[in-house]
Amino acid sequence: MRAVGFNTPQPVTAETSLLDIELPVPEAKGRDLLVEIKAVSVNPVDSKVRASATVEAGQYRVLGYDAAGIVKTVGPDVKLFKPGDEVYYAGAINRPGTNAEFHLVDERIVGFKPNTLSFEEAAALPLTAITAYEALFHRMKVEDKVAGAWNAVLIIGGAGGVGSIAIQLLRELSDVTVIGTGSRPETQQWIRELGAHHVLDHSKPMATQLAEMAIGAPAFVFSTTHTDQHIKDIIELIAPQGRFSLIDDPKEPMDLRPFKSKALSIHWEMMFARPVWQTADMIEQHKLLNHVAELVDAKKIRTTLSEVLGTISAANLKKAHAMIESNRTRGKLVLSGF
Repeated sequence: MRAVGFNTPQPVTAETSLLDIELPVPEAKGRDLLVEIKAVSVNPVDSKVRASATVEAGQYRVLGYDAAGIVKTVGPDVKLFKPGDEVYYAGAINRPGTNAEFHLVDERIVGFKPNTLSFEEAAALPLTAITAYEALFHRMKVEDKVAGAWNAVLIIGGAGGVGSIAIQLLRELSDVTVIGTGSRPETQQWIRELGAHHVLDHSKPMATQLAEMAIGAPAFVFSTTHTDQHIKDIIELIAPQGRFSLIDDPKEPMDLRPFKSKALSIHWEMMFARPVWQTADMIEQHKLLNHVAELVDAKKIRTTLSEVLGTISAANLKKAHAMIESNRTRGKLVLSGF
């Protein structure tokens, strides 16, 4: 089967940073599905792994943590799906990725593709939807109010892939006030279109902008990018006993001691944790993906696809990685078929 992989961590500009390769078609065992890949999307984790992960000599690592496709065959222990089912999912970081014609994935982290979306539109959703859903509702538990705080969620990086779906999920599934941040007119407009009640500019002090609104301190802060640059601002603006969640990897170690004075709780979301550690509640990802699909089909939330860059190839994936590394993308980048 055709696939795209790498064998040496390199900058995306290197000629061999990603390569078109041929691999054998894997066999579905246990609770695995063998999925014929129709579309994939690209996330910051793809770029990070490509630039830093070591690969055994003579081997290739295939990236890709978002996909939509059709179940080809199923393992003997599969209970939830059958061949021919259209699915979407985000895979697991400790297994071969989705940038291949066929891919193995545990059924417990797979959802039925929204009926009203194309494979390309569906491929834009899984990783970011799981990340946002888990961070907001499973980790921070935004439905549980913080006493005395403004019942609001500040989403830092509201125009990115995770922020784009987080805004929609909050508007549809909760009664919180949604505040998104963007630093450019076009990203701020995108945030408003997705349903945010308020928009801040994270290139300027956010605590000052919130204070000028004279509404109060938000109960929740969800940081999707550049947390290390905003951490002092976050601690200043969040309400006492508030809840803070982040998903990125700050370049410098964070000093958590300042969180103590406000008795803040910290929730570091990692959507791969459930499949990597085979947690007892791993099937929650299957459930939430099906919930997201229901919301999409009911036209209550929409795909965050922003651009289809062509077929799944080393050249097109390099282009996508470079765009991701620019930190200026809006929504999700997708590649379609081979």
